[in-house]
Amino acid sequence: MAEIKSDLYLGDCLEVLTNFDTDSFDLIVTSPPYADQRSKTYGGINPNEYVNWFMPRAEQFLRVLKPSGTFILNIKEKAVNGERHTYVIELILEMKKQGWLWTEEFIWHKKNSYPGKWPNRFRDAWERCLQFNKTKKFAMYQDAVMVPMGDWAEKRLKKLSKTDQSRDTSKVGSGFGKNVSNWLDRKMAYPTNVLHLATETGNKKHSAVFPKTLPEWFIKLFTQENDWVLDPFAGSGTTCQVAQKLLRNSVGIEIFTQYYQVAKENLKTQQFRLFEEEEDETNYTTGDN
Repeated sequence: MAEIKSDLYLGDCLEVLTNFDTDSFDLIVTSPPYADQRSKTYGGINPNEYVNWFMPRAEQFLRVLKPSGTFILNIKEKAVNGERHTYVIELILEMKKQGWLWTEEFIWHKKNSYPGKWPNRFRDAWERCLQFNKTKKFAMYQDAVMVPMGDWAEKRLKKLSKTDQSRDTSKVGSGFGKNVSNWLDRKMAYPTNVLHLATETGNKKHSAVFPKTLPEWFIKLFTQENDWVLDPFAGSGTTCQVAQKLLRNSVGIEIFTQYYQVAKENLKTQQFRLFEEEEDETNYTTGDN
């Protein structure tokens, strides 16, 4: 097996990425600083300036992403003066003008979101994960993220109607239909575009950590072993840790020294754990104690 690389760079991704070749990465998955969020710890960008700040970086992402690659952007609008700001919508439109295809939108549902409310709204319990591509023919490994059929199969398929036993032509004339009986013997199903994942609670050294299960899901869906993954806003290095565990090469870029150091420590710890697991597996195979 080829050696897996996990490279970390300290600096602004706008500048660091100029040193990388065009078409270098199979997947870019990242969560950039949100507008005006955690400005004391992560230098939040003013909502009115966010698009202008992001677009030069998006141009570099477009250049270094392979034609078969995917860009996953985890982002969320903030409320300004009692209403949602439109900078995410504006960003999507500008990225389309830049040449990106806005292929899909996934929703990350935060299962353990802390309760609360404001005078005119409730606490956010979800975030966007926007999928962008360079071409319509991109790599996607849907079988890698299949989920157990669960109770749906038992309840829905227990008593099939005559309609469900054959292809049911759409009543609205769309040409689409279903044959529910096709699922009778299946144990696994494809997931929806809503990801029900708990937020990260264990990392206290970074103010905006997303759970490892989030990049893990997208890395499995859009890459294979030895592919290259980029996180241009690496933070504590979560994406790179997951990529390393899944035997993908990775590059992380972080502009703040304190988080860069945290990411280095986390990756070193992750590498040590993987080494221990490999040693244990070798000893078990050879019968060594």
